[in-house]
Amino acid sequence: MNWTEIDTWIVIIGALCAAGCAIPGTILVLRRMSLMGDAISHTVLPGIAIAFLVTGSRDPMAMLIGAVVVGLITAFLVQAIQSIGKVEVGASMGIVFTVLFAFGLVLMRQAIDHVDIDPDCVLNGAIEFAWFDQNPDGWGIPRGAIVNGTMLLANAFFMLLFYKEFKITAFDPALAKSQGINPGFMHYMLMTMTAATAVAAFETVGSILVVAMFIVPPATAYILTDRYGVLVGLSLGLGVFAAGLGHLSAITVPTWFGFSGTTTAGAMAVAGGVLFVLAWMFSPSQGLLVRLLHNRRTRSHILAEDVLGFLWRVEERSQGSVHTNELHTALGVSGGALSKVLRRLVKHGAISREASHYILTKSGQARATSLVRVHRLWEVYLDKNFPQDGHQLHQSASRLEHVTTEEMQSHLGDADTDPHGMPVPSDE
Repeated sequence: MNWTEIDTWIVIIGALCAAGCAIPGTILVLRRMSLMGDAISHTVLPGIAIAFLVTGSRDPMAMLIGAVVVGLITAFLVQAIQSIGKVEVGASMGIVFTVLFAFGLVLMRQAIDHVDIDPDCVLNGAIEFAWFDQNPDGWGIPRGAIVNGTMLLANAFFMLLFYKEFKITAFDPALAKSQGINPGFMHYMLMTMTAATAVAAFETVGSILVVAMFIVPPATAYILTDRYGVLVGLSLGLGVFAAGLGHLSAITVPTWFGFSGTTTAGAMAVAGGVLFVLAWMFSPSQGLLVRLLHNRRTRSHILAEDVLGFLWRVEERSQGSVHTNELHTALGVSGGALSKVLRRLVKHGAISREASHYILTKSGQARATSLVRVHRLWEVYLDKNFPQDGHQLHQSASRLEHVTTEEMQSHLGDADTDPHGMPVPSDE
């Protein structure tokens, strides 16, 4: 790999673009308006095309004004179709998005004949060639870095200026309104930031891949934290990291398979997706692996309590110890899962083993007594408030007994016998 100054500037421009997109993207994700970012990033295309046709040049200010105006029109039309036409929000976004984007493509075909513009650049970006577009000359700074850096500073300024307002309106617009904050103003402020950022990112990552920059880093951060400030910071960091990782992957990974390289903007979006998958898998709070481990521990805990409850009822009927095969049959679980639970219960001193038979120890009996008491109190409570047949009572109580807290138990009251005529163990 031959790393050059051009590669460094590609990463810098990509990082500035990703960080600038992550700021409004964070609010879009929190407000469950991710599709709006997609819609605006596409529907500003008519504004850009109109600016091309009117001015006959790629004047940045004309592009910005045209795109922001159409972006605000997009937000207004979506709101109008949703409220007046009683159309679901996703459908209203889809209507406005597809129609305006198609209109933009029609105008863009007309603009090609009058303005030096490459449609592929608008759609896919041209970050690989950003270094060669230096304005002003002699500074050694690509125009893409100046444009995206300025947009990042502007978004950061408005985020800090309206930090509290964005936070409250993202979670509770009604509360924001009661505190004198105008949710409508904050909504259109966000739409303006989104439209302006999409324009700034056009020549860097294009109108299609900019959606990934808006949504993927904030969505990844959303999985990793539930704190607003940390979410914004993580979104920025993940966007910058995805830019660097994406370009590095674009110039190295294809060579492993005999190719010269691939598009950097696309690789940045893919890198962001990879980071999202890793967060989704390994997040310490919401990761798939954590949930799988938690579910496994929960199933093991429930099975252990079922074993204790079954042994207690056997002793209640004075039937002596229980063979392993009886536990398999009664509980209907696999041999491997039951064996692990039995070993753990023996290790913790809740049951004792004699050959292939198991009996409760003193500590296990106390734990099982409490469990059976809760089970039978639930049966009494359900029979009184939600009458059902005996089998349904037992099944419902069998599920509830494993999730009953002390506070919940205090509301169940007391009883001497359950609906089946069995005594309710004392809480002593």
